[in-house]
Amino acid sequence: MIALSLAEIAEVVGGQTHDIPDPSVQVTGSVVRDSREVEPGSLFVAFVGEHVDGHDFAEAVVEAGAVALLASRPVGVPAIVVDDVQSALGALARHVVRRLGATLVALTGSAGKTSTKDLIAQVLARKAPTVFTPGSLNNEIGLPLTALSATAETRFLVLEMGARGIGHIRYLADLTPPKVGLVLNVGTAHIGEFGGREQIAQAKGELVEALPSVEDGGVAVLNADDPLVRAMASRTKAKVILFGESGEADVRAENVRLTDSGQPAFSLHTPSGCSEVTMRLYGEHHVSNALAAAAVAHELGMSADEIATALSEAGSLSRWRMEVTERPDGVTIVNDAYNANPESMRAALRALAAMGRERRTWAVLGKMAELGDEALAEHDAVGRLAVRLNVGKLVAVGGREASWLQLGAYNEGSWGEESVHVSDAQAAVDLLRSELRPGDVVLVKASRSVGLESVAQALIETGAEGEVAAR
Repeated sequence: MIALSLAEIAEVVGGQTHDIPDPSVQVTGSVVRDSREVEPGSLFVAFVGEHVDGHDFAEAVVEAGAVALLASRPVGVPAIVVDDVQSALGALARHVVRRLGATLVALTGSAGKTSTKDLIAQVLARKAPTVFTPGSLNNEIGLPLTALSATAETRFLVLEMGARGIGHIRYLADLTPPKVGLVLNVGTAHIGEFGGREQIAQAKGELVEALPSVEDGGVAVLNADDPLVRAMASRTKAKVILFGESGEADVRAENVRLTDSGQPAFSLHTPSGCSEVTMRLYGEHHVSNALAAAAVAHELGMSADEIATALSEAGSLSRWRMEVTERPDGVTIVNDAYNANPESMRAALRALAAMGRERRTWAVLGKMAELGDEALAEHDAVGRLAVRLNVGKLVAVGGREASWLQLGAYNEGSWGEESVHVSDAQAAVDLLRSELRPGDVVLVKASRSVGLESVAQALIETGAEGEVAAR
């Protein structure tokens, strides 16, 4: 964070100082909520959770080097006490962002946010110091913490914004007002909470409504291939730039193809020129993510060649998102178990099919959460798609929703042992350990609550131990 005194922070957040001998002492380190992340000069934010109260760590974090706590009650060590810690954290982030000289880029969408954010960050880092959201910390706590990690040297601040209802993105954009706003897509993630795709579009479009005008440098980057996103052009005062495979897109891809290993390649076309891209990531769905990143980078002054080089060298920065591990015995594990919705599930299955053109493929899938009344139809559709893509074997893991996946596959023609429903992750591991053979490709994917990353990890460890013999 940029250096601020405890007195300044107290004024910004409307708090009272307690047990602070010298209010001129500055916070020069990070702002953190996890006591394990405290470093000399930190400000520790004491949240009260269901199982843990941050105030209980007061003495420990000060001993570890924290200058003070942002707390909701006095704790006997230096603290700035406020009525609402979350609101105070947001106010501090808003203040710091306004003082920074950085260009703030915000993005949202139903699928692909984290992968695209990672691409944008890696591309912009070629131009100037860049700070970006770690993982998927895209809510009212994670977003201000990320913003507060920027320093005086930061030139680009890339923030992922998530939403579970109308008004959420408006709130986040008020905390950290963006200059460039990117909307990737409008899908069915969290449709059970929103009530329909039109409501999701309304919520995602709050980002472009928050942008400054063309005259003030605002830029809305919109997906030309998604009608609900493209329609958001009428909701913003900012300059609009379109990306996609549509011929009308300002930044577009032509000659899209996949390498033999399932990595996308394409010709990148921007208003400033054209260049070739071959990505290190897996799956054709990353083409749209790459185009979104390219559009942002183009608007921020990068050439087509610079963008293409950066995209071609970019890797995956966030865990369990199409994370590919090659075992010594030739088995490939694709760990995409961080989360799942119908759009990302379809994209992952298509990537699996591309990676396994000449190999036997396995799809180990679990529940997609928060789909409401659409849950049965969406799980059934994913099961059917696995069959249509000629996935060798579907392993549906878990309860009711997993049974719908398997039933969809069965009704599509996956009979015999081509699809199976197992009760839990351990049952899936046991099955795969007994049946995998060298050269197989295994995709593991489900909503975060299912915890299928344990399946991927167990299979990776099995390969390292040499437990799977060639047959």
